[in-house]
Amino acid sequence: MKFVDEYRDPTRARSIAEALKQKVTRPWTLMEICGGQTHSILKYGVDQLLPELVTLVHGPGCPVCVTPISLIDQAIEIAKLSSVIMTSFGDMLRVPGSREDLLRAKSAGADVRMVYSPLDAVALAQRHPDRQVVFFAVGFETTAPPNAMSVVRAHQLNLKNFTILTSHVLVPPAIRALLSAPDNVVQGFLAAGHVCTIMGTQEYEPLASEYRIPIVVTGFEPVDILQGIYLAITALEEGRAGVENQYARSVTREGNRPAQAVIARVFQICDRAWRGIGTIPQSGLELRAEFSDFDAARRFGVEHLVAEESPLCHAGDVLRGVLRPPDCPAFGINCTPENPLGAPMVSSEGACAAYIRYGRLKRAATP
Repeated sequence: MKFVDEYRDPTRARSIAEALKQKVTRPWTLMEICGGQTHSILKYGVDQLLPELVTLVHGPGCPVCVTPISLIDQAIEIAKLSSVIMTSFGDMLRVPGSREDLLRAKSAGADVRMVYSPLDAVALAQRHPDRQVVFFAVGFETTAPPNAMSVVRAHQLNLKNFTILTSHVLVPPAIRALLSAPDNVVQGFLAAGHVCTIMGTQEYEPLASEYRIPIVVTGFEPVDILQGIYLAITALEEGRAGVENQYARSVTREGNRPAQAVIARVFQICDRAWRGIGTIPQSGLELRAEFSDFDAARRFGVEHLVAEESPLCHAGDVLRGVLRPPDCPAFGINCTPENPLGAPMVSSEGACAAYIRYGRLKRAATP
């Protein structure tokens, strides 16, 4: 199958890994900024092919994982209203708020439904004019265009019973926050190919220049990731900074201009709280004033809800790459897929879930 089998070719993967061993001369730490890449790395054993001098750490690349706990509580509060049909993608229904998740609210009588597209929620609002339909809109730049289109479509249809609860986050400000942190150890990044398919690569160029680091846009198959690591390590060994595009079969420098246009039409940039990390300036998207009637938090008056993380959960350290999931004291004990404390154990892109799924349970040796 073109663009799948050849990027899972074990002979090709081992060849790149061997070339990498010949290239590296000193310790380097890279971060992948996508949960899908994290799962591929662990599923295919990419990290086990790397030389000891190359360390991979996992970043906040799972939008479900970084959705603030207070926003999940807002979604649950809205869902419990008898007039509301709450919709979202499957992962969001299981992410714990401060007391419960949306599936538990559903089991207690709330009308919570999984959909495959925000436009499914718009169609649901058309079919149920007597109900308020809310779509819990979560994601990086990748899902912002369809979520924006749902608002555009609802506006065109003059729907008064459709709103979105927005938790969109942006990748470049998160990279900036990580690089600016006093405990940062990351020397290069693997950027997410699907995000760059929408936004292009040029928005990473100022970051690479300012912090003198390589940023390599990569795909999601093992050969993609290994090629991305090789390019990043080569740049580090040669003292080069800049942006390189391993995923050129899908990504251009300019990105998808029509998708960018619909995002800009519906959303504006705002400060955004990231679960476990805190507020990152200019790192989120919120509805523009002209579309404020489609703001669920505003319509249902839940903006005031706040919540605190479980003190047992170290998701923030995992999401910042300063802690491996097995090194969290709650991992696999208090926090399991059946009883998750934090979102990284719930989401299909979460790092903690990946370590459980692929049997990476060993804690780091203490010095």
